[in-house]
Amino acid sequence: MALLLLAIAAKEAWMALHLDWDDKAAQLVIEAMGVLAAAVVALQIAQTITEEEVIRTAHISAPTRVRRFLSRFMVVIVVALAIEALVATFRAAHSDSTLLLHAAAMVFAVGALLTGWGLFIHLNRSAEELEPEAMQEAKREDHKLK
Repeated sequence: MALLLLAIAAKEAWMALHLDWDDKAAQLVIEAMGVLAAAVVALQIAQTITEEEVIRTAHISAPTRVRRFLSRFMVVIVVALAIEALVATFRAAHSDSTLLLHAAAMVFAVGALLTGWGLFIHLNRSAEELEPEAMQEAKREDHKLK
């Protein structure tokens, strides 16, 4: 799916190069950036799942593993949503200002996700202190990824 999204983004960028350099070309480039962000999200999620479930053969149950897995997942999601919010803002500013409310809602959602993620990490840290051996085991498994 990620490769298909990359091809679609490349096609949109190619189409933008063959247009006059005007608002329509800018809109195509902005949309290509959004599709590219989705492709990167798909690649990162696939990489995270592969590393955690296949290479490490880890079962997500200990607080350390949950935090590490969700943190990798959340980084990808938050960055992709932030890029999409930026794309939506540019789109609304250049074509339809009624969409600015949707773009603002996306920016708010990114902030809410960051806040929730930070709270999760803070609360999860105290759970990790109860199981220090799980953190040591997770660190020993990191050598499989190098």
